[in-house]
Parts: sequence; C-alpha cells; structure tokens
Amino acid sequence: MALTATMSRRLFAALLVIGIATPALGQVQRRFYEPSAADTIRSIRAENGMVVAQEKLAAQVGADILRQGGNAVDAAVATGFAMAVTYPRAGNIGGGGFMVIHLAARNEDVAIDYRETAPQAASRDMFLNADGKPDPDKSRNSALAIGVPGTVAGLSLALEKYGSGKFTLAQILKPAIDLARDGFIVTDDTSDTLNDMYRRMSRWPNSARTFSHADGTPLREGDRLIQGDLAGVLTAIAEQGPRGFYEGAVAEKLVGGIKNAGGIFTLEDLKSYQPVIRTPIRGSYRGYDIVSMPQPSSGGVVLLEILNILEGFSMSDMKQGSAASLHVMIEAMKRAYADRARYLGDPAFVDAPTQLLIDKDYAAKQRATIDPARATPWTDVRNAKQPHEGDNTTHYSVVDAGGNAVSNTYTLNFPYGVGLVADGTGVLLNNELDDFTAAPGASNAFGLVGFEANLPGPGKRPLSSMSPTIVLKDGRPVLVTGSPGGSRIISAVTQIIVDVIDYRMDIAAAVAAPRMHHQWLPDEVRIERGFPDAVLGDLRAKGHRLVEPLGYSSANSILVTTNGLLGAPDPRTRGSEAAGY
Repeated sequence: MALTATMSRRLFAALLVIGIATPALGQVQRRFYEPSAADTIRSIRAENGMVVAQEKLAAQVGADILRQGGNAVDAAVATGFAMAVTYPRAGNIGGGGFMVIHLAARNEDVAIDYRETAPQAASRDMFLNADGKPDPDKSRNSALAIGVPGTVAGLSLALEKYGSGKFTLAQILKPAIDLARDGFIVTDDTSDTLNDMYRRMSRWPNSARTFSHADGTPLREGDRLIQGDLAGVLTAIAEQGPRGFYEGAVAEKLVGGIKNAGGIFTLEDLKSYQPVIRTPIRGSYRGYDIVSMPQPSSGGVVLLEILNILEGFSMSDMKQGSAASLHVMIEAMKRAYADRARYLGDPAFVDAPTQLLIDKDYAAKQRATIDPARATPWTDVRNAKQPHEGDNTTHYSVVDAGGNAVSNTYTLNFPYGVGLVADGTGVLLNNELDDFTAAPGASNAFGLVGFEANLPGPGKRPLSSMSPTIVLKDGRPVLVTGSPGGSRIISAVTQIIVDVIDYRMDIAAAVAAPRMHHQWLPDEVRIERGFPDAVLGDLRAKGHRLVEPLGYSSANSILVTTNGLLGAPDPRTRGSEAAGY
C-alpha cells in the first residue's frame, strides 16, 4: 500500500496541595480542543528538510541548521537546546527524554535514552507519608521529585556520535545562547500557560524573578523574556561540553539550589549521570516497520502491542472515527495499558517479558477476548492470563535531505516542572520522579497505575509513556511522529499511525482529527470534541463511559512522500510550526 499525501479522573479533580492547583488543571479545563473544518486543514510542504515543533523559534533554529548542510541530528540537537529557552513549559536542560534516530547511509536505527534518574539517596518509600500511604505532594510539588537531568548529556551524545560533523557543540548552541541572552517576545503557548503556572513557581523567589517584571507581576503576551543566567549555563556547556553542566560551578549551583529546597541529589549524582544508547524496539503493522523507544519508556512496547491487536481487524473496512473502529481501538488500548502496569520498568532493574508482549501470537490471544458488541470491564482485563516469561512534555520531528530522521520527546513532567529554578542557573528543574509508582497499585498524576516494577530506587529511571516513533517502508522513513501528554502519548501516536496507514489520511488531517484515550484504569474513555453524537451514543450503548476533556497532546509529525515532505504542526498548541526548505 502506498502512502499518499491525501487523566484520568484524578488529574481533573480539584486537587489542591499546599494551596496549589494541580499544574495541568487550569490549562486542561479551559482547553477543549475542537478540530477545524476539514477543508481548512493543510499540510506544510518542503522539498529538502523539515523540523516540526511546538514552538516556532526553535523550529526555525533547527531548519536553519538543515539549510546550512546539517543533518537531522544536528537540527534536532539545536532545536532541543533552543526550546530550553523559548518553550520553558517543557523544553529543557533540567529534564530528560528519548530520541529515536534513523541513519539512512547506514540503514541503522538508534535510540538514545536520556531519561532522568533517581539520586542515590532515593528509596522505595520516599514518597510515602508517616502512615505508609502515597503522598502526592512529595512526588509532585517538592524538591524530592527532582530527578538527575539527562537532556544535556543526551543531546550532546547524539551530536557527537550521529551528527554530520559539520558543527561543533558551541555552534549548535549559539542560537539558544543568543535567544536566552537577548530575549524573545512571550507569545503563543508560553503566554497561554505562564500565568497559570506562576503561582506554583512563586514558591521559590528565584523562579518567580526569572519569569516576572521588576514589580513581581508575571510576564504576559508581548513582554520580552530575557534569561541571562540560562545563557551563562548554555555558554558553559558550549565551552566545556557536558562537563560544563554536570561538574564545576553550574553543578554546584544546581545541587545547592535543590538542597536548599529540600531535595536529595548530590554533586556525585550529577557527575555520574550517563545517557544510554539502546536498540530501538521494532515491530510491523500492515507491511510497515514501526521503530520506537524501548524501556524505560513503555511507549514502544505498548504502541506495538496495540497495533498488533488492531492488525487482526480490517480497520479500513470500518469508517474512520466510527463507533466500530473506536471500540476496537479502545479495547486494544485497555489490554496493552494493563500490561504496562503489570510488567514494565527500568530494564536495568526489571526483566520484563517485552518480546512476548509484542509477539503477534500474544496479540491474537488478546484480540480474541474483544467482544465487538460490548466494552470489556476493567476487572476482566486485570484478570486476563498473563504471558509466560512476563503532561508535561514536548515532541518534535526532523527529516533531512539525505533521508535521515529524528523523533525526539523530552520533558519536565508537569508544565514548568516542579517550578524550581536553581539560583544563578536559569534552569527549570523537573518533577519526573512522580513517574515512579509511590506504592504498588498507586497512580501517578496522569492516573497511571503501577506495581513493583516501577517503584523508586537509587539510580533507577522511572517508567515513561514517551513514544518517539519512526515508521519505515522498505527501509525508508515515511512517518515521523510522537507527542507530549503523559499517558495520552501512546494513544495519540496509535491513532495517527492508524489514520495514515489504514485510512490514508493527509498527515495534517490525521494530526488534527479528534482523539480518544483509554489507559485501563480509570475505566473511562477520555474524548475530545468533534466526534458525532451518533458515534458517542453507539459507544455508550456498548458500555463505554465517556468523559471530557481528553487532556493535552501535541503530535508534531512529518510524512515523507515521493513528492517531498509534508509537515503537520499540531493545532492543539498555539505557536507550533513546521519549518522547512
């Protein structure tokens, strides 16, 4: 077949912890995405190379690197560092993430794991209160939640090993340094979210100063954001490489700021951080190769399990967006997310039955339990026979003229992370350790339930849903995609792949189409607006509990065709852009 161009209840409840609303709450409540009319949705074309990202200045930085002869990795690294300046909500050097790379000349696929790690002082009960029960305040709003950042090490490793060799790290960092030093105008998604998050950040005076006027009021749309301290940190990295972040004066400031806020990681934790080059997880769907991130991301495993289940259904015979197609996708998600909770974790600590979970025979057994007429109760999924042997993030996609591709997703976890900027650094720090399971059977901020495999531990990497994915046909990229959105990442990527492969939708239409999500627990289907009432009625008649809103996602994607590149910046984010040439 040729491709043509053609939170759970808990997250949305009013959760107040030390007087601060759940970070995503205000944002989610006022964002009920409604897709535009189909005839107004258009892909962005480019002949040679393209970057699609959630923030336009950073996308343009990456595209400029491509124009200067850089490859997709060069552009991805430049985009990532630029977004640490221009998209403070999620772009970062104080967090971590995952990168999947396709190298055309070598016909090789590579995954870089630069996920944050727990400090050596971490323990399995670190997020429990005196009664032994999970304390969400500790894992979400305190400095205990800060993981050792991996972004600087991960992006630097990608450039060193897989860049074109035409650019030094200092040259790649220069646009980000200039943007931090000279400033840029606050607009689009940053202006939409900064005011909501300001109260959270204002717990720490230096955080408030970074994003406010001299009189203490938060920056608003049209104001200039200057980040001199961050420019200094980026300059140290440009001059010294990753050591400029993980050792020396910058490291001392980071550790000092975290310690003063009640955190537990040390200079040795920073110095010892290492990104990991991994073999991507691979599968197939209707003749296409699906290349995605292995553990400690659950994204690739769960994505492939869902697609394997769906492959046994004739999706193209069901109308796109129909109750029949949505029902089988919901049921496939339900089963795969249940396996996520049972088995997956950091592969350095957990021996998960990954190959069995993505096996086609296992998918057939899962598929056989799906009733086309009724929703499966979550308890039935929970008790299914196990196989033998075992929101706030940003995603961008890059393709270059040589056929190389990069799918990169990185994160601070909540919008603006934990809200702490260590004094003298300008670096917003993550609260990524909330992605651990505080206790067996407990859920995180996205309602994802976990068990023993994902408990905290020294040096351990928390399980993630990030799903940077590259789809290949005959060894060549045809689709580069991924999304932010916590637990909703995997379901968003699934729906885009199905829409493009099964329904041959234009990539912009696939990205803009309304989405739904089921993650096993809570037993509900989160939906966006845009589905016909008749479809929703049919789903309810099958026993599905439908809940609005879906929550945040932004699947910035590129489709590679015989006529060039088609970019689809997700309209759910104001200011997302496809920049190409």
